[in-house]
Amino acid sequence: MTSTFFRVQRLAFGTLIVLCTAFVFLVWNATRPAETLPTLEQLPTPRPDDLAADKITLHAYPSLSYGIQAFLWWDGSVRGGDLEYLRLMRFAYVKQIFGWKDIQPISADQFDWSIADGVMAEAEYRGVKMIARLSLPPDWALRTPTSADEPPFDADAFGHFCGALAARYKGRISGYQVWNEPNLAREWHDNPPNATAYVRLLSACNNAIKAADPAGIVISAGLAPTGTGLPLAIPDEDYLWQLYAAGMAGYYDVLGVHAPGYKSPPETSPDDPGLNGSRWQAFRHVEDIRAIMVANGEAHKQIAILELGWTTDSRETITDAKGEQVVNPYRWHAVTEAEQAKYLVDAYAYAGQHWRPWVGLIITIYIGDRSWTPDKEEYWWSIIEPNYYPRVKQALIDLANMARYINDTEYEPPQDPAAQWYQPLPPRQ
Repeated sequence: MTSTFFRVQRLAFGTLIVLCTAFVFLVWNATRPAETLPTLEQLPTPRPDDLAADKITLHAYPSLSYGIQAFLWWDGSVRGGDLEYLRLMRFAYVKQIFGWKDIQPISADQFDWSIADGVMAEAEYRGVKMIARLSLPPDWALRTPTSADEPPFDADAFGHFCGALAARYKGRISGYQVWNEPNLAREWHDNPPNATAYVRLLSACNNAIKAADPAGIVISAGLAPTGTGLPLAIPDEDYLWQLYAAGMAGYYDVLGVHAPGYKSPPETSPDDPGLNGSRWQAFRHVEDIRAIMVANGEAHKQIAILELGWTTDSRETITDAKGEQVVNPYRWHAVTEAEQAKYLVDAYAYAGQHWRPWVGLIITIYIGDRSWTPDKEEYWWSIIEPNYYPRVKQALIDLANMARYINDTEYEPPQDPAAQWYQPLPPRQ
């Protein structure tokens, strides 16, 4: 099926390749020690399992909504081509990093909107909706926390950034993702992660966005599924319980989740004996996260899966930050390109059949940055082979043709691979 599609669509892909040529809290108990928050050992027993599909009242996104993360920022010459991949795939949403350091590189009072304006204009010209990930602090905003529950960034300044971006693009951004994987030290400026500190950052950004763009949808940061503990990380279940204990509920519209499937097919149960108790290694670990939402009185809100993917990184060794060859830490969960394609399609199908309407938006990673090389870990998650004449992987073709689960209850059968419906748009003038 897919080989027929690729042969018939060769002209379309050729054309595509040518195109590619916050305010802070008003009331906050600032002295609350982080250790008062629940730890993993204090989680409810038995584990909550109510997914409360009938309790959704805040329909932020149609269920399911389809998206891809792309890298549209620095190279305008391929921006249109990368967005054409989304049109080819019939994916309505693109996630793009709007780096704080890229828009405010010098100070809190200076903004450079030139690239952001171009990214927004290109996405709108091609009819693709924008999910903006707000992260990547500038050097001037870094802080040395005086306590563990303070963020290592200037929360007031971050809120100012969030509000300015929301005001500039009011009504044009379909979702604001606030930070990325704050349960990892590497995303927390190498400080031990702390849920109370993240809630401070989230509240500042949320309040500023709501003041500037009241209808804007705020998505909490996707958490990294992990079993690693402090000081390097906090397991995502543990961290989410702590987020709710720290008062997160009033500062987001949609809960962000990351759902890599690691080595397993997407239908694998988190209870599968083969996981040896590491539930976080299953795509369906999303169900554990949903149950925690429900247990904390948040059943009415949706989840957005902000990163969905399987890596094909089977390298035996990689070069670490010191320039030394070490065992590749990603190899244990590498899959083949054929498995990557199947698992991605099956993940959307599983979500469509079992998780509507409480999962709305699902974003696959990635349409890779064209400058990536095989020594970069992200390269191997991409559904194209990143370079300036990219090879399209089977995953992209199969995702383009797969069945769609839409509008909470509707179903569209797989697309005929021989259908020649796709017409690329000309370059934006």
